[in-house]
Amino acid sequence: MKPAKEIRVGNIIMVDAKPFIVLRSDVNGSSRTGFTYKWKMKNLLTNAPFESVFRGDDKFDVVVLDKKPVTYSYFADPLYVFMDADYEQYEIEEENLGDALNYLKDGMECEAVFYDGKAISVELPTTIQRQIVYSEPAVKGNTSGNVTKEAKIENAIEAKQFSIQVPLFVSQDDIVEIDTRTNEFKKVVRN
Repeated sequence: MKPAKEIRVGNIIMVDAKPFIVLRSDVNGSSRTGFTYKWKMKNLLTNAPFESVFRGDDKFDVVVLDKKPVTYSYFADPLYVFMDADYEQYEIEEENLGDALNYLKDGMECEAVFYDGKAISVELPTTIQRQIVYSEPAVKGNTSGNVTKEAKIENAIEAKQFSIQVPLFVSQDDIVEIDTRTNEFKKVVRN
């Protein structure tokens, strides 16, 4: 059993003997009054949405799920199709992918997460490399402190073009390393 304060987005927990995936977590409160966690969840059996507020010391069973390496293949509206080494295909709904949609690219390797034999989401590598497809040029004189700018990165889903904050010296066509857990720029990859 884990307390609510240790539950993260993407964890599968049991609530009233039903498995739920935590899609979003908002924290309110202070260390003095105690924290509350407002979670947006989805029932894995019925796909029904569910929202609730829990105290930081409420305890939950975390379900450990099976994982299998897969490769992103294609988008078959409204499902995303992944394939394993044995050419088995797994379809996953858009709302189950969460932030993974920001980084999906044809042929990208990741891990499919299974519950009761059904693929329910994917886990990305901790860091990935992506090309910058658009960024504003640096503004002359704007160099005091840790200044960043917005840059769009490449991915397979044109409608899901994602932007990250990068330092001013990063320019279009640079390849950058990104931490997929925090959506943060790590470094420019030089060849």
